[in-house]
Amino acid sequence: MTYTETIEYLFNSTPVFEKIGAAAYKEGLSNTHLLDAHFGHPHTQFRSIHIAGTNGKGSCSHTLAAILQAEGYRVGLYTSPHIVDFRERIRVNGRMISEEYVVDFVATHRHFFEPLQPSFFELTTAMAFKYFAEEKVDFAIIEVGLGGRLDCTNIIQPLLSIITNISLDHTQFLGDTMAAIAHEKAGIIKPNTPVIIGEATPETRSVFESTAQTQNALITFAEDQPAILHATTTAVGTMHYETRFLGNFEGALGGTYQAKNANTILTAAMHLYNHHVIRKPESIAKGFREVIERTGLLGRWQIIRPSEPRIVCDTGHNDAAWQQLAPQIMAEPCQTLRLVFGMVDDKDLLSVMQRLPQKAVYYWTQPTTKRAFPVERIAALGKQLGLQGTAFPTVKAAYDTALADASPQDFIFIGGSNYVVSDLFSCF
Repeated sequence: MTYTETIEYLFNSTPVFEKIGAAAYKEGLSNTHLLDAHFGHPHTQFRSIHIAGTNGKGSCSHTLAAILQAEGYRVGLYTSPHIVDFRERIRVNGRMISEEYVVDFVATHRHFFEPLQPSFFELTTAMAFKYFAEEKVDFAIIEVGLGGRLDCTNIIQPLLSIITNISLDHTQFLGDTMAAIAHEKAGIIKPNTPVIIGEATPETRSVFESTAQTQNALITFAEDQPAILHATTTAVGTMHYETRFLGNFEGALGGTYQAKNANTILTAAMHLYNHHVIRKPESIAKGFREVIERTGLLGRWQIIRPSEPRIVCDTGHNDAAWQQLAPQIMAEPCQTLRLVFGMVDDKDLLSVMQRLPQKAVYYWTQPTTKRAFPVERIAALGKQLGLQGTAFPTVKAAYDTALADASPQDFIFIGGSNYVVSDLFSCF
């Protein structure tokens, strides 16, 4: 099979959460353990950092990878979902896994895994761990796929666990209360392994503290002694940070919500510095500054065009994310605010759309996934909420029209889902 045929095989012959949602979710780790044994327990051949949470996992994972790369380590990075190319999920020092490796992995091992009927994510995780072991990475940053306790990444024994935050998302799998979701994500806390919590509420804090005590794990709440003292957006769209420990530096990832992520990341980085994993403080600032070029991260308040008109996209896709995104969008100086917007059906559409700016022109759309909310439903809800907009069958049609309508003084934002941003990049 060619690479294209191999990817089609993976997406069509294994249950893929990104495509079909709940039907692809497999509870339990039995397949993961069988795959791990078949490949010789590759996750035991490298040190790892495990990252869970509702929002911010991707930003934290990529920035920590960039920091460790700046320190001189060979770093594996496993994240999901991808934006453009499947290979974005598995990187070593920012370089994507090769097409040849993916093709060979499937061709060589399909006789073993086909009878298991693994999910797409189970198989992809096994591929990543095998690849990292063969590439002899010093560290691998492993992002949880869904939840934590029963996620197939949870066979690793990391040197550090990180939980960014908790909000109500994927409630059909993880529970419909903050405490229940926190319990699932706290499942990555390992015996005698330190854990850093980015943000907590009284309801989730008690869950984390209880789990850490049971596991004899040292727990640090990043909010208790903030590493980031002040954060501001620069004229070019990056973030400027004043810190408790390292003076001032810039972070390449824009978006005011990055201040909370940065606090979590810097707390984790200082833990690694105190334990002599990071030896040069300048590696931390360098990682923040060079995260995009070192890791290839896409879609975090990404400036597509800086002016005439200014165009930004972001993958924020739930109520907690839009609680941060909406004020920043509304703060953009412009003549007319134009939003290309769509979502997928496991998200709380009403909660997010209630946060959308009233004074804007909307280009309602739906991404190319079976899980997309039909654009007609989004447009109807928008009308009920008093939002002015027009429905378009594709992201490309919506974006092209928004761009054609815009004057040089306008601001165009594209988002609502990873898949909307993915479709956007396919337009270029």
